[in-house]
Amino acid sequence: MALFPKAIPDVDNGHSRRRLQARDFLAIELFDASIWQGRNATAAIDPGAMSDTSDCSGFERLGLVVIGRNEGERLARCLRSVRAVPNRVYVDSGSTDGSVALARSEGVSVVELPVPPKFTAARARNAGLAQLLAASPNLEFVQMVDGDCEVQSGWVDAGLAALHADSGLALVFGWTRERYPDVSIYNALCDDEWNAPIGESTGCGGNALFRVSALRQVDFYNASMIAGEDTELSMRLRKRGWRLRRLDAEMTLHDAAITRFPQWWSRTRRSGHAYGEMAFLHPDARDPHWPRTVRRIIFWGGVMSTLLLISIVLALIANPRWWIVTVLVLLPWPIRMAQLAQRQRRRGLSLKVARASGILLMLGKIPQFHGLMSYHRNRLTGRESRLIEYKGPETV
Repeated sequence: MALFPKAIPDVDNGHSRRRLQARDFLAIELFDASIWQGRNATAAIDPGAMSDTSDCSGFERLGLVVIGRNEGERLARCLRSVRAVPNRVYVDSGSTDGSVALARSEGVSVVELPVPPKFTAARARNAGLAQLLAASPNLEFVQMVDGDCEVQSGWVDAGLAALHADSGLALVFGWTRERYPDVSIYNALCDDEWNAPIGESTGCGGNALFRVSALRQVDFYNASMIAGEDTELSMRLRKRGWRLRRLDAEMTLHDAAITRFPQWWSRTRRSGHAYGEMAFLHPDARDPHWPRTVRRIIFWGGVMSTLLLISIVLALIANPRWWIVTVLVLLPWPIRMAQLAQRQRRRGLSLKVARASGILLMLGKIPQFHGLMSYHRNRLTGRESRLIEYKGPETV
């Protein structure tokens, strides 16, 4: 018998209509029936500390999965913030910074993912959920948390209340803020990125409170995705008639820790990989319109940047008149940057952050194009995509 029985309650039909803005985002380890291409690698599990639920009134049917890879002190803050939840699992993807020992010292059940198959956040979340349900089969809700986030006081109560009040909700999420938005312009842009509109939503990020029966219905996360797995899962949930909601409540403090341009480049390249895969898996997607997003990435990051490079080379080695073509190809970039910056100013961003947003949204089309092409190259050649990381180990 499969670990996750398909007992699915009736749900209300209807799709969310509010657009989630700027959403830059396993094989189930204990299945005896495979999910997502049959990858069944068994994880090394420490059953050490599924706590007694009797001391935490109201949380008996709640589980929590924290995932991480080399999060260091960020993970320490995360685990301290969820001590009130009795059913906790930490899933580690090959950390070398002492994260596993830290989690065990917090009394958290630990799953260490083996390789192969490759590490992915989706695989880690599925493995954590498998461990939770193996220990507590009657769990109704699960809070997914990234290891670089700190859960805010009162969030779990608010999220559970919303899910209890509306049986048609597959998940709820709240406001994620950046811990250090003033450290770098990249952190400031992340802080704005998390600020999704309140109400019905088209997708969520890595932190959300789920109804377990909804996850069962769509066969959980797509383990093969190295990025964008949360948004892709949201699309499948909505196609099944479930709804998603952003609550007017503080949910998590996030520590992006992006202080250097190469980090931003890598993270943006990863988003291009995600857009490419999501558009390929859901060519009918219109809200969000992933195929259109891909076309824009190809136009700006592929066609326009290539024309610009060719015209510069020809101007240098062939004929100076090619500089005229260079100017004509280059001119639309600052115009579009200015338009995006003005739009961000109207949304209430400071002049500094709005200008940076306009510039980086356009410049980011280039690494996004590289990520998009790497996805399709790997898909066509049958190779697995590798993780695109922008953080290194941090000693605990």
